[in-house]
Amino acid sequence: MGSYAVSDESPERRFRTLFISDVHLGARGSQADLLLDFLRYHDADTIYLVGDIVDGWALKSSWHWPQSHNDLVQKLLRKARKGAKIIYIPGNHDEFLRNYYGTHFGGIDVVENTVHTGTDGKRYLVIHGDIFDLVVQNARWLAHLGDKAYDFAIQMNRLVNFFRRLFGVPYWSLSQWAKQKVKNAVNYIGAFEQALAAEARRHDADGVICGHIHYAVIRDEAGIRYMNCGDWVESCTALVEHDDGHFEIITWADHLQRPAAVPQVAARAA
Repeated sequence: MGSYAVSDESPERRFRTLFISDVHLGARGSQADLLLDFLRYHDADTIYLVGDIVDGWALKSSWHWPQSHNDLVQKLLRKARKGAKIIYIPGNHDEFLRNYYGTHFGGIDVVENTVHTGTDGKRYLVIHGDIFDLVVQNARWLAHLGDKAYDFAIQMNRLVNFFRRLFGVPYWSLSQWAKQKVKNAVNYIGAFEQALAAEARRHDADGVICGHIHYAVIRDEAGIRYMNCGDWVESCTALVEHDDGHFEIITWADHLQRPAAVPQVAARAA
């Protein structure tokens, strides 16, 4: 996959901080090749891996680890060797790493959660967010069933977009459309945001940065800045902090497109 001939030594865009979540390496739906392309084009002084980078659930059911997944791991390790500070906060799909809190391997620190201090001094709780998902915590069988249903939706999404590309129609996300249109899903997203905002307030933080629900957004929730990184399964989004302190969500849904900001969407029930 092309990367606009951008050198690893001199990426075109550099940020103060980069936040990436929900890559799901090991799952067939992971678009690791697009993230690898994104990382060739972008760099940061500090990189947060906000959970579900590796999909242990998928790897348990069937082994899937193409070269692009290995290349992405090597890319991150290479950035660490070159001086980037990388912090890994495991999620529910890579929960096996929760046994290694406080360890340091290959230049990457593994922690339960952390607080990121912005240029303006504001404090942001960085956490994957699955501990505030009642389905994951109290009905794991249902979470696994939902995971299989989501995989099916991703396969259907790829089929739909294959035909859209044939007719020159832009990329369209089936599951993102469903999340915005189905009232229960919208209510779930809203409740998740509220719970994370309350947790940030409990940590005396000004905001929260998370992943888990595959829904990238920057918005205010009761005086708390809520920011979700999105995912690298379908929307292919990353959260970045510029040197002047402002945050932006970048989408990389199509490797033929240049980066574009994702509009700030309020997920609320009608």
